[in-house]
Amino acid sequence: MNLLSQLWFQVQNLLFPHLENKFEEPLTDKLKELVTVLEFIRVERYVITPKYQHGRYPLNRVQIIKAFIAKSVYNMDTTRQLIDLLKTSSSLRRICGWEKVSDIPHESSFSRVFAELANSELPQRIHKTIIEQHVSHRIVGHISRDSTAISGREKPLRKKNGIPANKKQATRIERQLNMELSEMTDDLPKACDVGTKKNSKGYKETWRGYKLHIDAADGHIPISCILTSASTHDSQVAIPLATMSNERVDSLYDLMDSAYDSPIIRDYSKELGHVPIIDINPRRNKKLKREIIDEKARQAKINFVEPERIRFKERSNVERVNSRLKDEYGARKVRVRGHAKVMAHLMFGVIALTVDQLVKLVL
Repeated sequence: MNLLSQLWFQVQNLLFPHLENKFEEPLTDKLKELVTVLEFIRVERYVITPKYQHGRYPLNRVQIIKAFIAKSVYNMDTTRQLIDLLKTSSSLRRICGWEKVSDIPHESSFSRVFAELANSELPQRIHKTIIEQHVSHRIVGHISRDSTAISGREKPLRKKNGIPANKKQATRIERQLNMELSEMTDDLPKACDVGTKKNSKGYKETWRGYKLHIDAADGHIPISCILTSASTHDSQVAIPLATMSNERVDSLYDLMDSAYDSPIIRDYSKELGHVPIIDINPRRNKKLKREIIDEKARQAKINFVEPERIRFKERSNVERVNSRLKDEYGARKVRVRGHAKVMAHLMFGVIALTVDQLVKLVL
């Protein structure tokens, strides 16, 4: 919290006044948010420019990364829209690192650099560093786990009608117990396909694309993210997410809905030293569901609510993260194709959202 307070003090009391005196136009709220995000992450630390003996020297890497973060902060649809705004807004252009309009690279350069960033997983590494610097030193009370649909603009993978799996063959969740984190994530489906789920009103929704799985801490702070095919069941990503989050922060409670209701997931959460609070899936255990309903009704009569029921309400953290990511940081506006590029696009929004929520902790 001291580091967060110091950074915010420097940004608010030193950097903002300096920029307002330097630029011809006043700093808007979006410009201030962008400056705060860039000051927190310091893009320059992540870009290593090689010393080429032959060939063309790579240019504008740092500036283009800043521009892509601006694209998420401004919730823009396309890179072309971003370039047009860079040309018209001198303040935004100079914050990203270009003095003149003629300095802005061509749209093809943006696309080429974005592909490099996606393949190197730079946005994921930036987000991991933010969590390690500003969250890992404190105890996280609740980790809320959930997924959200990500619509894509590519042809879905056609599933092959293979031979039915042997009932004695281990499931993906069972195999994950003997895997390293990298092996778990590599084993998950990543191709664009079709997913189906029930919305809050009980109606089925179908989309083409991907599914973003998120672990969020108290304060609506995204801790870990994994992108899979749209048809991947949430339970298959619970153990990789839990492992990833456990490497980054120390937490106490794991909050999950009924999609994660599995003895293996419960036991794994306990092995990590956490307390799993998972809603019961009535299709898997109707008797237990009936017993819980009866117990809740009995406790309500004596005006008593069990602690687990109160804690489970904190799971709305991850739902609000999903909502803000879609409404404010570009998760509804995926125009790129392929797992790596889609993940990079989403992670730029996750970075901006994470910094914004961290700043709110010190306001």
